Amino acid sequence: MSFAVERETEDFLYQQVINLIRDMKAQQTLRPGDKLPSLRGLADKLKVSVPTVKQGYQELERLGDIEARPKSGYYLKAASSDHHPPKRIRLARQPVKVKRQSLIEQVYDAIHTPGVLPLGIANPVAAFPSDKTLARTMRRVMAMAGTQAISYGPMDGFAPLKRQLAYRYLDFGLKVDPDDLVITNGAQEALAIALQCVAKAGDVIAVESPCYFGILELIESLGMMAYEIPVCPDDGIWIEDLEKAIEQQSITACVFSTAISNPMGSCMPDENRQKVVEILEQKNIPLIEDDVYSDLYFTDKRCIPAQGYSKKGLVITCASFSKTAAPGYRVGWMITSRYNDSARRYKRALSCSSSLINQWTLSEFIASGDYDRNMVKLRRTLCCNKERMIASIKRYFPNEIRVSDPQGGGVLWIELPGGCDTVNLFHQALSKNISIAPGAIFSPTNKYSRCFRISFGLQWSNELDMAIKTLGGLTKQLIQESKN
Repeated sequence: MSFAVERETEDFLYQQVINLIRDMKAQQTLRPGDKLPSLRGLADKLKVSVPTVKQGYQELERLGDIEARPKSGYYLKAASSDHHPPKRIRLARQPVKVKRQSLIEQVYDAIHTPGVLPLGIANPVAAFPSDKTLARTMRRVMAMAGTQAISYGPMDGFAPLKRQLAYRYLDFGLKVDPDDLVITNGAQEALAIALQCVAKAGDVIAVESPCYFGILELIESLGMMAYEIPVCPDDGIWIEDLEKAIEQQSITACVFSTAISNPMGSCMPDENRQKVVEILEQKNIPLIEDDVYSDLYFTDKRCIPAQGYSKKGLVITCASFSKTAAPGYRVGWMITSRYNDSARRYKRALSCSSSLINQWTLSEFIASGDYDRNMVKLRRTLCCNKERMIASIKRYFPNEIRVSDPQGGGVLWIELPGGCDTVNLFHQALSKNISIAPGAIFSPTNKYSRCFRISFGLQWSNELDMAIKTLGGLTKQLIQESKN
């Protein structure tokens, strides 16, 4: 393709820029998620002015072909289509017991089966691994640590890491006392400790619907009850549903992912998050915020944590490095002042301490600036992968489906027409060496039997695109069978 523009035609020069980008898209020189040439770079190639290229890009953005990302440039979006976001569900009638462990175990087994493409696991780090940088950092730390490298760490965590985390929260105007931080073995342990700090067996825990299955499994293991509150695909839980739930049910505590939800990928606006905290604290209901995806935002900036809006200390923040740096290190944390003594007791009883060498390595990883540099690249890669996967789904899947458009994270939520059972799709896909996460594990009831979650947190490849094509074929077959 020539980069020359025709100056003798009746078309405006900026319109020829538009035509060029669309031609490159049609010929797959540019794919969804790819970065467009810079304004100056394309202007030099076309021998036109920078404002001409910018006018073309702005018109493409207005038409929905591309999107501008702050301090990054312009990127090609997936083609528009008739696909729609998942439908809104009704508020639950009553709390229920959770019985999902058997199916969850099957999903985990599939994820770790050799030769299976792990679309069923949410592991965003795999899209842009930080293993080499972390390996260099750990070698340096081990040289400094000496015999401490194999020693137990402090029960509540490595002090330099806690200071690093507290310092990072200053970016949101949130003053965190390092003594209010407890380092845990991943966010799952933080969530388990938080639940035991605020509730007991038989108590009702309000959760998002759909809800990350690890939270449901914790509620089941602790003998608690789950009450589902629907999630808007864009803005998180519906506030009017939350208000109804509090009036109608005896809710002991809430577990929400208000920044980037899993599996929907919705992001609650800051003003809504503030409102949620105010509603709960008026009723003295603790909020446990599962905040593991908040650094993986695709929007202009990171959300303000719910902790920042708490007046009574009833918000417990749970987070980890598992989705952003090193899932295998199993380093998470929780922030609470009100429940700090209880949290420390449960931590000591459950695991005594977390890996010292892993905490030390992550502390140095942050202090060096490598964590933030890696996060910029990881977010960019994930956003690109999202566009590519949505484009592949639109190309290979039937038109009847609905697909989420996450504002961060690493997964898509796909809804099939009524009558489909994605547990069957899970087994059929597994026979093709592809794992997915069936919707049934994201609810204590059977609300999402026709939905499933797949991950775009992988390095993009032809194998991945072909796996989406295979899933599309299986989905078409499932939908057809459901109509017969």
